[in-house]
Amino acid sequence: MRVERLAIPDIILVTPARFADDRGFFSETYNIERMREAGITEPFVQDNQSLSCQKGVVRGLHCQLAPHAQGKLVRCSKGAIWDVAVDIRSGSPTYGQWVAAELSEQNWAQLWIPPGFLHGFCTLTENAEVQYKCTALYHKESERSVIWNSAALRIEWPLSAEDAVLSEKDMNAPEFSAARDWF
Repeated sequence: MRVERLAIPDIILVTPARFADDRGFFSETYNIERMREAGITEPFVQDNQSLSCQKGVVRGLHCQLAPHAQGKLVRCSKGAIWDVAVDIRSGSPTYGQWVAAELSEQNWAQLWIPPGFLHGFCTLTENAEVQYKCTALYHKESERSVIWNSAALRIEWPLSAEDAVLSEKDMNAPEFSAARDWF
């Protein structure tokens, strides 16, 4: 497994090995010991999967507040996505900064996003299938959102606002200033 810390060191890009032959491939996508060695020590309690049929679907930016804050280990098993994490931890030296990585069925990379970060992604292909492990159960009352293209964040998304396909909830999410003191 290849492990790379991004510009915000708490965000970790993990790429499991794939063993291919003429039948296809095998990959161990999660191993608690390997993840601990990489610095991912929190237990996972829920797995989620989404399918976005269109290119340009944006999901996020989302988080859950404590005591239901979620860490997420995200991967794209079909197609490709641009995955984004934004630091919203009060007092953090990287507060308000973001990092992103392309996750795809080709590069097989996974992104670890600990609690205290907003998370979102946009699909780079049609029929993008995303799977992620969470460290806390979904808790509707703790869920918060920030508009994906907040001017304050200046996230470099690989699509224009006109091309973004959004849910009503994500379309009406507040600006980044709403996230002050969430963590």
